[in-house]
Amino acid sequence: MFITLEGIEGSGKTSQIRHIRAFFEDLGRRCTVTREPGGTGIGEQIRAVLLDPESRDLSPGAELLLYTADRVQHAAEVIRPALTMGHVVICDRYFDATLAYQGYARGLDMALIRALHRLMLDDLTPDLTLLLDLSPDQGLARAWHQIDNGTRAGDETRFEREALKFHEKVRAGYLDLAKQAPHRYRIIDAARSEDDVRQAVRDILSAHPGLGSSDP
Repeated sequence: MFITLEGIEGSGKTSQIRHIRAFFEDLGRRCTVTREPGGTGIGEQIRAVLLDPESRDLSPGAELLLYTADRVQHAAEVIRPALTMGHVVICDRYFDATLAYQGYARGLDMALIRALHRLMLDDLTPDLTLLLDLSPDQGLARAWHQIDNGTRAGDETRFEREALKFHEKVRAGYLDLAKQAPHRYRIIDAARSEDDVRQAVRDILSAHPGLGSSDP
């Protein structure tokens, strides 16, 4: 089973991933928890470029290709092997983030982004995508609070420094993607408390048909 978490900065994906892992491990399921960008040694180097605020002059096209390169390596080295072993793969961001950020917000051609995914990743798609949704002003306030108190990396703030309008486009993009794929997406109100969001996620996971199968 391949699960992805999506949402703007400060939406609480990292906290919920810990709860999701515990949920599956309590059921005796083996889990692989990973993230994009990053998730591999090569990916961490790409991540350093993509999230560094000093990379502000990075062109949208170069940004797209770096995210794609990260994802190709990630799928080959982590995601596909883990799925083959029967693990539940829980990933913090995936291809939908590229559509939301580079497509809806940056304005790159959506057909091109989708074509790259089909060509380079054989259209590898999650079984379930949890969209933690909240307003950009709330998300950015949370993110900067975490940066200021040291619980979030201060050298990975390139996207937090984008204008509010950019994040509004990202959020609108995610909501549009969810409408296009209601069979895969579940939208969760991330403005609620961590415990409330955790319970909403557990309810979704418990009802998902993919939990009917066991690891080999």
